[in-house]
Amino acid sequence: MQLQEEPGIGDRIARLRMRRKLTQEGLAERARLSVDIVRKLEQGVRQTARLATINALARALDVEPSTLLGQPATFEVRGEAEPPSVLALRQAVSPVSDLFDLDGEEPEAEDPPTIARLRASLRSTERIRREGRIGEIGSLLPQLIEDAKAAARYHSGADAAAAHSVLAEAYQVAATTLTALGKEDAAFTALERSMAAARKGDDPHLESVGCSSLAWVLTKQGRLTDAERVALSAAERVEPGFRSPPLELALWGILLLRAATAAVRLERRDTVRDLLSMATAAAARIGTDRLDYATPFGPANAGVAEVNFLVELGDTAEALRAARTVTGLASLPPTWRARFHVDLALAHADLGRDDGALQALLAAERAAPEWLRYHSTSRRLVTDLRNRERRRTSPVLELAERLNIEE
Repeated sequence: MQLQEEPGIGDRIARLRMRRKLTQEGLAERARLSVDIVRKLEQGVRQTARLATINALARALDVEPSTLLGQPATFEVRGEAEPPSVLALRQAVSPVSDLFDLDGEEPEAEDPPTIARLRASLRSTERIRREGRIGEIGSLLPQLIEDAKAAARYHSGADAAAAHSVLAEAYQVAATTLTALGKEDAAFTALERSMAAARKGDDPHLESVGCSSLAWVLTKQGRLTDAERVALSAAERVEPGFRSPPLELALWGILLLRAATAAVRLERRDTVRDLLSMATAAAARIGTDRLDYATPFGPANAGVAEVNFLVELGDTAEALRAARTVTGLASLPPTWRARFHVDLALAHADLGRDDGALQALLAAERAAPEWLRYHSTSRRLVTDLRNRERRRTSPVLELAERLNIEE
Protein backbone atom coordinates (compact mmCIF):
# COMPACT_ATOMS: atom_id res chain seq x y z
CA MET A 1 0.00 0.00 0.00
CA GLN A 2 1.31 3.44 -0.91
CA LEU A 3 1.61 6.10 1.76
CA GLN A 4 -1.05 8.75 1.31
CA GLU A 5 0.75 11.64 -0.32
CA GLU A 6 -0.49 14.57 -2.37
CA PRO A 7 1.06 15.88 -5.61
CA GLY A 8 4.44 17.61 -5.64
CA ILE A 9 5.42 20.69 -3.68
CA GLY A 10 5.28 22.87 -6.81
CA ASP A 11 1.66 21.88 -7.49
CA ARG A 12 0.70 22.71 -3.93
CA ILE A 13 2.43 26.11 -4.02
CA ALA A 14 0.84 27.00 -7.37
CA ARG A 15 -2.64 25.95 -6.24
CA LEU A 16 -2.46 27.93 -3.01
CA ARG A 17 -0.92 30.93 -4.76
CA MET A 18 -3.73 31.09 -7.31
CA ARG A 19 -6.33 30.57 -4.59
CA ARG A 20 -4.93 33.67 -2.90
CA LYS A 21 -4.90 35.55 -6.25
CA LEU A 22 -1.14 36.07 -6.17
CA THR A 23 1.24 36.14 -9.11
CA GLN A 24 4.57 34.35 -8.82
CA GLU A 25 6.18 37.75 -8.40
CA GLY A 26 3.65 38.70 -5.71
CA LEU A 27 4.28 35.50 -3.75
CA ALA A 28 8.04 35.95 -4.03
CA GLU A 29 7.77 39.51 -2.74
CA ARG A 30 5.51 38.51 0.14
CA ALA A 31 7.84 35.65 1.10
CA ARG A 32 10.96 37.80 0.57
CA LEU A 33 12.37 35.27 -1.87
CA SER A 34 13.58 35.47 -5.44
CA VAL A 35 10.92 34.82 -8.05
CA ASP A 36 13.30 32.29 -9.61
CA ILE A 37 12.88 29.99 -6.57
CA VAL A 38 9.09 30.17 -6.85
CA ARG A 39 9.20 29.46 -10.60
CA LYS A 40 11.56 26.49 -10.29
CA LEU A 41 9.47 24.93 -7.52
CA GLU A 42 6.19 25.42 -9.39
CA GLN A 43 7.66 24.09 -12.64
CA GLY A 44 8.97 20.99 -10.90
CA VAL A 45 12.56 21.85 -11.73
CA ARG A 46 13.19 21.59 -7.99
CA GLN A 47 11.46 19.26 -5.57
CA THR A 48 13.47 20.38 -2.56
CA ALA A 49 14.08 23.68 -0.83
CA ARG A 50 15.70 24.81 2.39
CA LEU A 51 13.34 24.71 5.36
CA ALA A 52 13.76 28.45 5.80
CA THR A 53 12.39 28.82 2.26
CA ILE A 54 9.50 26.44 3.01
CA ASN A 55 8.64 28.41 6.14
CA ALA A 56 8.79 31.72 4.28
CA LEU A 57 6.44 30.40 1.59
CA ALA A 58 4.11 28.89 4.20
CA ARG A 59 3.88 32.23 6.03
CA ALA A 60 3.22 34.06 2.78
CA LEU A 61 0.47 31.58 1.84
CA ASP A 62 -0.92 31.41 5.42
CA VAL A 63 -0.59 27.64 5.76
CA GLU A 64 1.46 25.27 7.90
CA PRO A 65 4.75 24.08 6.37
CA SER A 66 3.46 20.49 6.30
CA THR A 67 0.77 21.62 3.85
CA LEU A 68 3.51 22.45 1.35
CA LEU A 69 5.73 19.49 2.17
CA GLY A 70 3.03 16.90 1.57
CA GLN A 71 4.40 14.50 4.15
CA PRO A 72 2.70 11.12 4.61
CA ALA A 73 -0.55 11.66 6.49
CA THR A 74 -1.27 8.18 7.77
CA PHE A 75 0.45 5.03 8.94
CA GLU A 76 1.94 2.61 6.46
CA VAL A 77 0.07 -0.71 6.42
CA ARG A 78 2.43 -3.66 6.40
CA GLY A 79 0.17 -6.64 7.06
CA GLU A 80 -0.12 -6.43 10.84
CA ALA A 81 -3.08 -8.21 12.39
CA GLU A 82 -4.18 -4.91 13.90
CA PRO A 83 -2.83 -2.12 11.70
CA PRO A 84 -1.96 1.21 13.36
CA SER A 85 -4.64 3.88 13.18
CA VAL A 86 -4.36 7.66 13.25
CA LEU A 87 -8.00 7.76 14.33
CA ALA A 88 -7.32 5.47 17.30
CA LEU A 89 -4.43 7.70 18.35
CA ARG A 90 -6.58 10.82 18.03
CA GLN A 91 -9.32 9.16 20.11
CA ALA A 92 -6.81 8.23 22.82
CA VAL A 93 -5.44 11.78 22.95
CA SER A 94 -8.80 13.59 22.90
CA PRO A 95 -11.70 11.24 23.71
CA VAL A 96 -15.23 12.63 23.62
CA SER A 97 -15.78 11.27 27.14
CA ASP A 98 -13.38 13.92 28.47
CA LEU A 99 -15.82 16.61 27.34
CA PHE A 100 -19.11 15.00 28.31
CA ASP A 101 -20.32 12.63 31.00
CA LEU A 102 -21.67 10.09 28.54
CA ASP A 103 -24.22 7.48 29.55
CA GLY A 104 -23.70 3.84 28.80
CA GLU A 105 -19.92 3.74 29.12
CA GLU A 106 -18.61 0.30 29.95
CA PRO A 107 -16.92 0.05 33.36
CA GLU A 108 -13.27 -0.94 33.37
CA ALA A 109 -13.24 -4.75 33.21
CA GLU A 110 -10.04 -5.33 35.20
CA ASP A 111 -7.52 -3.60 37.38
CA PRO A 112 -5.07 -1.42 35.46
CA PRO A 113 -1.46 -2.56 35.05
CA THR A 114 1.00 -1.99 37.83
CA ILE A 115 3.26 1.04 37.79
CA ALA A 116 6.22 -1.23 37.01
CA ARG A 117 4.43 -2.66 33.96
CA LEU A 118 3.41 0.82 32.82
CA ARG A 119 6.99 2.04 33.00
CA ALA A 120 8.23 -1.02 31.12
CA SER A 121 5.66 -0.39 28.37
CA LEU A 122 6.72 3.25 28.15
CA ARG A 123 10.42 2.34 27.86
CA SER A 124 9.60 -0.16 25.12
CA THR A 125 7.55 2.42 23.22
CA GLU A 126 10.30 5.03 23.52
CA ARG A 127 12.87 2.54 22.19
CA ILE A 128 10.63 1.84 19.21
CA ARG A 129 10.30 5.59 18.59
CA ARG A 130 14.08 6.08 18.68
CA GLU A 131 14.41 3.32 16.10
CA GLY A 132 11.85 5.04 13.87
CA ARG A 133 9.37 2.15 13.80
CA ILE A 134 6.43 4.51 13.48
CA GLY A 135 3.81 1.92 12.60
CA GLU A 136 4.49 -0.01 15.81
CA ILE A 137 4.22 3.18 17.83
CA GLY A 138 0.80 3.81 16.29
CA SER A 139 -0.31 0.33 17.33
CA LEU A 140 0.99 0.52 20.91
CA LEU A 141 0.39 4.10 21.99
CA PRO A 142 -3.42 4.20 22.23
CA GLN A 143 -3.41 1.29 24.67
CA LEU A 144 -0.52 2.73 26.69
CA ILE A 145 -2.38 6.03 27.07
CA GLU A 146 -5.57 4.25 28.12
CA ASP A 147 -3.68 2.08 30.62
CA ALA A 148 -1.88 5.07 32.15
CA LYS A 149 -5.16 7.01 32.47
CA ALA A 150 -6.82 4.02 34.11
CA ALA A 151 -3.92 3.62 36.54
CA ALA A 152 -4.02 7.32 37.42
CA ARG A 153 -7.74 6.98 38.24
CA TYR A 154 -7.34 3.71 40.14
CA HIS A 155 -4.34 4.51 42.31
CA SER A 156 -3.80 7.18 44.92
CA GLY A 157 -0.81 8.87 46.51
CA ALA A 158 2.62 8.05 45.13
CA ASP A 159 1.33 5.45 42.66
CA ALA A 160 -1.15 7.92 41.17
CA ALA A 161 1.66 10.49 40.75
CA ALA A 162 3.83 7.85 39.08
CA ALA A 163 0.99 6.92 36.72
CA HIS A 164 0.53 10.58 35.78
CA SER A 165 4.25 10.81 34.94
CA VAL A 166 3.98 7.81 32.61
CA LEU A 167 0.88 9.38 31.06
CA ALA A 168 2.74 12.67 30.51
CA GLU A 169 5.54 10.90 28.64
CA ALA A 170 3.09 8.78 26.62
CA TYR A 171 1.33 11.94 25.48
CA GLN A 172 4.71 13.39 24.44
CA VAL A 173 5.41 10.31 22.31
CA ALA A 174 1.94 10.74 20.80
CA ALA A 175 2.73 14.38 20.02
CA THR A 176 5.94 13.59 18.17
CA THR A 177 4.26 10.74 16.28
CA LEU A 178 1.33 12.92 15.22
CA THR A 179 3.77 15.65 14.17
CA ALA A 180 5.62 13.16 11.96
CA LEU A 181 2.29 12.55 10.21
CA GLY A 182 1.59 16.26 9.71
CA LYS A 183 -1.09 16.35 12.44
CA GLU A 184 0.37 19.29 14.32
CA ASP A 185 -2.95 20.45 15.83
CA ALA A 186 -3.57 17.00 17.33
CA ALA A 187 0.05 17.00 18.51
CA PHE A 188 -0.54 20.34 20.25
CA THR A 189 -3.54 18.82 22.05
CA ALA A 190 -1.40 15.86 23.13
CA LEU A 191 1.16 18.25 24.60
CA GLU A 192 -1.52 20.17 26.49
CA ARG A 193 -2.57 16.84 28.00
CA SER A 194 1.07 16.01 28.72
CA MET A 195 1.64 19.25 30.63
CA ALA A 196 -1.51 18.73 32.69
CA ALA A 197 -0.45 15.17 33.57
CA ALA A 198 3.11 16.27 34.37
CA ARG A 199 1.81 18.73 36.97
CA LYS A 200 0.19 15.79 38.78
CA GLY A 201 3.23 13.56 38.36
CA ASP A 202 6.28 12.80 40.47
CA ASP A 203 8.99 13.94 38.04
CA PRO A 204 9.94 17.64 38.24
CA HIS A 205 11.72 17.51 34.88
CA LEU A 206 8.72 16.48 32.77
CA GLU A 207 7.50 20.03 32.19
CA SER A 208 10.91 20.95 30.73
CA VAL A 209 10.79 17.90 28.51
CA GLY A 210 7.26 18.88 27.48
CA CYS A 211 8.48 22.37 26.56
CA SER A 212 11.14 20.81 24.34
CA SER A 213 8.49 18.76 22.54
CA LEU A 214 6.20 21.78 22.33
CA ALA A 215 8.96 23.87 20.75
CA TRP A 216 9.41 21.15 18.12
CA VAL A 217 5.69 21.00 17.34
CA LEU A 218 5.50 24.80 17.08
CA THR A 219 8.49 24.74 14.74
CA LYS A 220 6.74 22.21 12.53
CA GLN A 221 3.65 24.44 12.55
CA GLY A 222 5.75 27.33 11.31
CA ARG A 223 5.28 29.23 14.59
CA LEU A 224 8.99 29.86 14.82
CA THR A 225 9.01 32.85 17.17
CA ASP A 226 6.72 31.01 19.58
CA ALA A 227 8.93 27.92 19.39
CA GLU A 228 12.06 29.90 20.19
CA ARG A 229 10.36 31.70 23.08
CA VAL A 230 9.01 28.48 24.63
CA ALA A 231 12.39 26.74 24.46
CA LEU A 232 14.35 29.71 25.81
CA SER A 233 11.91 30.35 28.66
CA ALA A 234 12.17 26.71 29.72
CA ALA A 235 15.97 26.84 29.40
CA GLU A 236 16.09 29.86 31.69
CA ARG A 237 14.14 27.94 34.33
CA VAL A 238 16.53 24.99 34.04
CA GLU A 239 19.75 26.96 33.58
CA PRO A 240 22.37 24.89 35.39
CA GLY A 241 25.14 26.06 37.66
CA PHE A 242 28.73 24.92 38.03
CA ARG A 243 27.78 21.93 40.20
CA SER A 244 24.56 20.96 38.41
CA PRO A 245 24.09 17.25 37.61
CA PRO A 246 24.50 16.03 34.02
CA LEU A 247 20.73 15.58 33.62
CA GLU A 248 20.10 19.30 34.10
CA LEU A 249 22.94 20.18 31.73
CA ALA A 250 21.45 17.83 29.14
CA LEU A 251 17.93 19.23 29.45
CA TRP A 252 19.29 22.77 29.18
CA GLY A 253 21.31 21.84 26.10
CA ILE A 254 18.35 20.13 24.44
CA LEU A 255 16.21 23.23 24.96
CA LEU A 256 18.94 25.48 23.52
CA LEU A 257 19.10 23.28 20.40
CA ARG A 258 15.30 23.46 20.06
CA ALA A 259 15.49 27.26 20.19
CA ALA A 260 18.34 27.24 17.68
CA THR A 261 16.30 25.07 15.29
CA ALA A 262 13.60 27.75 15.22
CA ALA A 263 16.20 30.51 14.86
CA VAL A 264 17.77 28.70 11.89
CA ARG A 265 14.47 28.73 10.02
CA LEU A 266 14.14 32.42 10.81
CA GLU A 267 17.67 32.76 9.33
CA ARG A 268 19.00 34.49 12.45
CA ARG A 269 22.60 33.40 12.13
CA ASP A 270 24.02 35.22 15.15
CA THR A 271 21.36 33.77 17.44
CA VAL A 272 21.99 30.28 16.07
CA ARG A 273 25.72 30.67 16.61
CA ASP A 274 25.28 31.83 20.23
CA LEU A 275 22.80 29.09 21.14
CA LEU A 276 24.91 26.38 19.50
CA SER A 277 28.00 27.64 21.32
CA MET A 278 26.27 27.37 24.71
CA ALA A 279 24.84 23.94 23.91
CA THR A 280 28.24 22.70 22.72
CA ALA A 281 29.84 23.92 25.96
CA ALA A 282 27.21 22.05 27.98
CA ALA A 283 27.83 18.91 25.91
CA ALA A 284 31.58 19.19 26.46
CA ARG A 285 31.05 19.54 30.20
CA ILE A 286 28.98 16.33 30.24
CA GLY A 287 31.72 14.65 28.19
CA THR A 288 29.65 11.84 26.71
CA ASP A 289 26.29 11.47 25.03
CA ARG A 290 23.40 10.72 27.37
CA LEU A 291 19.89 9.53 26.66
CA ASP A 292 17.27 11.21 28.85
CA TYR A 293 13.53 11.01 28.18
CA ALA A 294 14.24 9.29 24.84
CA THR A 295 16.33 12.27 23.67
CA PRO A 296 20.13 12.17 23.31
CA PHE A 297 22.44 14.99 24.24
CA GLY A 298 26.19 15.26 24.36
CA PRO A 299 29.18 16.01 22.11
CA ALA A 300 28.01 13.81 19.20
CA ASN A 301 24.49 15.23 19.20
CA ALA A 302 25.80 18.79 19.40
CA GLY A 303 28.01 18.04 16.38
CA VAL A 304 25.07 16.56 14.47
CA ALA A 305 23.03 19.66 15.30
CA GLU A 306 25.77 21.94 13.97
CA VAL A 307 25.80 20.05 10.66
CA ASN A 308 22.01 20.32 10.44
CA PHE A 309 22.08 24.06 11.08
CA LEU A 310 24.80 24.65 8.48
CA VAL A 311 22.83 22.70 5.88
CA GLU A 312 19.63 24.62 6.62
CA LEU A 313 21.51 27.92 6.39
CA GLY A 314 22.89 26.93 2.99
CA ASP A 315 26.52 26.60 4.13
CA THR A 316 26.79 23.17 2.54
CA ALA A 317 30.53 22.92 1.99
CA GLU A 318 31.15 23.96 5.59
CA ALA A 319 28.53 21.43 6.71
CA LEU A 320 30.43 18.60 5.01
CA ARG A 321 33.67 19.75 6.64
CA ALA A 322 31.97 19.88 10.05
CA ALA A 323 30.49 16.41 9.50
CA ARG A 324 33.98 14.94 9.25
CA THR A 325 34.73 16.12 12.80
CA VAL A 326 31.68 14.45 14.39
CA THR A 327 32.73 11.50 16.52
CA GLY A 328 30.68 9.03 18.53
CA LEU A 329 27.88 8.89 15.97
CA ALA A 330 27.25 5.23 16.83
CA SER A 331 26.19 6.27 20.35
CA LEU A 332 23.14 8.13 18.99
CA PRO A 333 19.74 6.49 18.36
CA PRO A 334 19.03 5.24 14.82
CA THR A 335 16.73 8.13 13.90
CA TRP A 336 19.34 10.71 14.91
CA ARG A 337 21.97 8.91 12.81
CA ALA A 338 19.57 8.73 9.89
CA ARG A 339 18.82 12.47 10.11
CA PHE A 340 22.57 13.18 10.09
CA HIS A 341 22.98 11.17 6.87
CA VAL A 342 20.00 12.97 5.30
CA ASP A 343 21.72 16.28 6.05
CA LEU A 344 24.85 14.98 4.31
CA ALA A 345 22.68 13.96 1.35
CA LEU A 346 21.19 17.45 1.16
CA ALA A 347 24.66 19.00 1.25
CA HIS A 348 25.97 16.73 -1.50
CA ALA A 349 22.89 17.39 -3.65
CA ASP A 350 23.29 21.14 -3.18
CA LEU A 351 26.84 20.85 -4.51
CA GLY A 352 25.68 18.77 -7.49
CA ARG A 353 27.09 15.51 -6.17
CA ASP A 354 24.19 13.17 -6.83
CA ASP A 355 26.17 10.01 -6.13
CA GLY A 356 27.29 11.32 -2.75
CA ALA A 357 23.69 12.26 -1.97
CA LEU A 358 22.49 8.77 -2.88
CA GLN A 359 25.15 7.07 -0.75
CA ALA A 360 24.19 9.23 2.24
CA LEU A 361 20.50 8.40 1.74
CA LEU A 362 21.30 4.70 1.61
CA ALA A 363 23.20 5.09 4.90
CA ALA A 364 20.11 6.79 6.37
CA GLU A 365 17.96 3.91 5.15
CA ARG A 366 20.27 1.38 6.79
CA ALA A 367 20.03 3.27 10.09
CA ALA A 368 16.24 3.76 10.19
CA PRO A 369 14.44 2.34 7.14
CA GLU A 370 10.86 2.90 8.29
CA TRP A 371 11.57 6.44 9.54
CA LEU A 372 12.91 7.33 6.09
CA ARG A 373 9.62 6.34 4.47
CA TYR A 374 7.83 8.98 6.56
CA HIS A 375 10.46 11.73 6.30
CA SER A 376 9.21 14.34 3.86
CA THR A 377 12.59 16.00 3.18
CA SER A 378 14.14 12.65 2.27
CA ARG A 379 11.24 11.75 0.02
CA ARG A 380 11.51 15.05 -1.85
CA LEU A 381 15.26 14.61 -2.29
CA VAL A 382 14.85 11.06 -3.59
CA THR A 383 12.21 12.38 -6.01
CA ASP A 384 14.69 14.99 -7.26
CA LEU A 385 17.43 12.39 -7.73
CA ARG A 386 15.07 9.97 -9.46
CA ASN A 387 13.86 12.66 -11.85
CA ARG A 388 17.46 13.33 -12.92
CA GLU A 389 18.23 9.63 -13.41
CA ARG A 390 18.40 8.60 -17.07
CA ARG A 391 18.96 4.87 -16.61
CA ARG A 392 16.11 2.38 -16.54
CA THR A 393 17.48 0.59 -13.51
CA SER A 394 19.66 2.14 -10.83
CA PRO A 395 20.05 2.27 -7.03
CA VAL A 396 18.11 5.54 -6.81
CA LEU A 397 15.15 4.05 -8.68
CA GLU A 398 15.23 1.07 -6.35
CA LEU A 399 15.34 3.39 -3.33
CA ALA A 400 12.35 5.36 -4.64
CA GLU A 401 10.45 2.10 -5.01
CA ARG A 402 11.30 1.03 -1.45
CA LEU A 403 10.09 4.41 -0.18
CA ASN A 404 6.81 3.94 -2.11
CA ILE A 405 7.37 7.13 -4.10
CA GLU A 406 5.07 7.07 -7.09
CA GLU A 407 6.11 8.11 -10.58
